[in-house]
Amino acid sequence: MTRKREIKLSAYLVGTGMHASSWRLESAHPGASIDIDYYRELVRTAERGKFDVAFLADSLAINEQSHPNILNRFEPITLIAALAGSSSKIGLVATASTSYIEPFNLARLFLSVDQISKGRAGWNIVTTRDLSGNTARNFGAESHFEINHRYKRAEEFVDVVRGLWDSWEDDAFLYDKKSGQFFDQDKLHRLHHKEEFFAVEGPLNIARSPQGHPVLVQAGNSEAGRKFSARVGEVVFAIKYNFEDAKAYYQEFKQEVASYGRNPDDVFILQGISPVIAATEEEAYAKLKRLEDLLPDSDILGFLADYFKEIDFSGFTTQTTAAQAGLIHLEARNPDYVKHQPVIARENPTLREVYSLIIGSFSQDHLVGTPEKIADTLEKWFLEGAADGFMLMAPSLPDGLEEFVDQVVPILQQRGLFRKEYEGSTLREHLGLEVPSNRYAAKEPASL
Repeated sequence: MTRKREIKLSAYLVGTGMHASSWRLESAHPGASIDIDYYRELVRTAERGKFDVAFLADSLAINEQSHPNILNRFEPITLIAALAGSSSKIGLVATASTSYIEPFNLARLFLSVDQISKGRAGWNIVTTRDLSGNTARNFGAESHFEINHRYKRAEEFVDVVRGLWDSWEDDAFLYDKKSGQFFDQDKLHRLHHKEEFFAVEGPLNIARSPQGHPVLVQAGNSEAGRKFSARVGEVVFAIKYNFEDAKAYYQEFKQEVASYGRNPDDVFILQGISPVIAATEEEAYAKLKRLEDLLPDSDILGFLADYFKEIDFSGFTTQTTAAQAGLIHLEARNPDYVKHQPVIARENPTLREVYSLIIGSFSQDHLVGTPEKIADTLEKWFLEGAADGFMLMAPSLPDGLEEFVDQVVPILQQRGLFRKEYEGSTLREHLGLEVPSNRYAAKEPASL
């Protein structure tokens, strides 16, 4: 059966929003990042808008230059467990690193949340960007893993986790009171894994969920990261700032997925968007300017000086261009810069815009304006092969999410591009993904 292709939507939830000055808005709740009732309302709003996913990012270290909304916030797996009881349909995706935890712990945590939510959990797999420069020292090490090492380790890590998630076949638990047989021992499987990075015996002490196991989400941007995404990702998060770049990425990545013997239609690319919505374009640009004006130049330059330790920013202003600051051809020590440098070289943005690019709050012109303009952009990107859906990274919350749900989603629904109701209960059902088979389950005998 051919499934109907519809836009996938995910809401990126981070305190008062992606813009670093969002907490200063008069209507903002500065303590939002540790207010569970606030997050419950965000998730209910996204569920009202029939979003596929509520997405929680993470970081394992901070410093004085970190985004305000990550300085004081919940651990995301704990948070989605709490949010599972405040929602009934929407998928709940939490970020967790393969670099600073053991596979058994992580497998158990995520499958527990998947069971608690009745099959709505997802794992955003990261190897950890070390933006603060002190992540390793929080875990007893002197230096952060080199990027290729991180992804090589991550591949084995994910293989171990998926193996543990298959410890129990789906009909292993008999609960037969009469015979006294609680489970079928033939349907319990030990992993017996021992390779380069991990030695894990198994089995895991929790069974598969209604969707089999959590959906795997990834956002690798380096060459190693893209290969990893193509090999394991079921939902892939990307940020491209114009249609041409997004379309080229989409085509190339889908081909890479196919090179691993996977069906490209079973991997969904969500492009990150930070729309600013208002009744007119003039009002939308005024909203954006209010946010920009609340961000002190000293904060921007302080962040960039910490990010680009090779450059002395003391003589620059936020209106200094990337070329003037020497960023265009910079061989930065920070590997995160690789994904931004092509855009910066082409556009030669101001340092204020460079800052917005790096922290993920950059609002492109085609995403600043009326609900109809935003919907037109999403429709073009979706229908013309630049995205399977979008990660809404609202500059300010809760208003940015509410405006999108109340004003943009109905337009997409009217155009037949997005669901009007959920048709299933699990995250895999929302996305149109099959329940993954258990590697140990008995195969049907071949027909003669």
